[in-house]
Amino acid sequence: MTDLVNVPAEIYKHDGVYLFIWIPMNSEMLSQEQQMVLQSIKRIAKDHFEKNAFTWEGQRPWENLQLLADQGYLGLNMPEKYGGAGMTELEAMLQIEVIGRICPDTAFALSQQCLVAPRAVEMFGTETVKEEFLPPVLAGEEFMAIAISEPEAGSDVQSMTTTAEETADGIVLNGEKTWVSGVPDARTAVVWVKFPEGLGTVIVELDNPGIEVGNHFTNMAGDTQTQFYLEDVLIPEDYVLTRGRDAFKKQLKALNWERIGSASVSNTIAVCALDQSLEYAQQREQFGEPIGDFQGMEWKLADMAREIEASRALTYDAITTVQNGSDGLDRFQTSIAKLFSSQMVEKIVSEALQVHGANGYQQGHSIEYLYRLARGRRLGGGTDEIQKNTIAKALKEKGFPSII
Repeated sequence: MTDLVNVPAEIYKHDGVYLFIWIPMNSEMLSQEQQMVLQSIKRIAKDHFEKNAFTWEGQRPWENLQLLADQGYLGLNMPEKYGGAGMTELEAMLQIEVIGRICPDTAFALSQQCLVAPRAVEMFGTETVKEEFLPPVLAGEEFMAIAISEPEAGSDVQSMTTTAEETADGIVLNGEKTWVSGVPDARTAVVWVKFPEGLGTVIVELDNPGIEVGNHFTNMAGDTQTQFYLEDVLIPEDYVLTRGRDAFKKQLKALNWERIGSASVSNTIAVCALDQSLEYAQQREQFGEPIGDFQGMEWKLADMAREIEASRALTYDAITTVQNGSDGLDRFQTSIAKLFSSQMVEKIVSEALQVHGANGYQQGHSIEYLYRLARGRRLGGGTDEIQKNTIAKALKEKGFPSII
């Protein structure tokens, strides 16, 4: 079992399976190194990200990512030899929350740079591929997209029709992908495909001959999503990340980190909304006193804090489980964390808008933007319904986990 530094959990073993019971985290539970890193990241965010927060309008905050890279803080969980910091996903999740309380767009971009497509390359790619594709991403110079959905295959990935065939010259791809985020910024994408023997994933350079961009769509939060076609696109054999009967199982493990990353983004959006609600409630006066002193408002703020803390607990419990390689519990707990956090953040931001009243309802207000941003959390990275399917399947296979 991998040792973790200062992970706030009690660890039990039952029938060969490690079980983890979350202990609420505070700064005293972090090592001196973790505290120093996070304090430095917080200062950077306050000094450099705060002034432009909520102004990105769907654009990737490249200057913020590059500043983090210059300071050695982009890719905390990635190996140092590729430009990361050589720490763990725990520090990466804490970083997302620290930054997201100040600039949610930077936190979201950070999660994509470190926990989605690049994480799959780091987990499954050859050394040559890692050396080629990871350093520009971890320098904040390039973005790597992930392409899974198709017009007739969204949640049902087994129905995808994008094919990969082996030829004497390499792997030939044909098909169509849609709802791909970040394509205007991306040089490469991790693309899910169907080999003759089953599902797999490959790296595709998006300027490759045979790739044609169809439509661009803009979602509620201003993020651009793209539809593109692949016609006889040739890629080297070395660009295959996973294939064969075990490929889908491997990809599900990679998606654990995407689910946890999504939960961390949901948590930080919620904390950001609560921060703003607390400040507003203490400044806004009605009937001769701050509205934050009304008992009804105090209860509202307390309920918001309770929901966020519960979501944090589930998220960091899931991190602990996955990092320690607890096979069988990982998808169960990451799906619970993703599902709970996605539903939680929608409620929290809705309550934050209620706290702000008509002010928060105006276009251009930070709470209005958080409201639109939060709704996407229940779709991206697997819908609520897919998370419930995964949870139910795990329950039917192994029952509800016991601590003894």
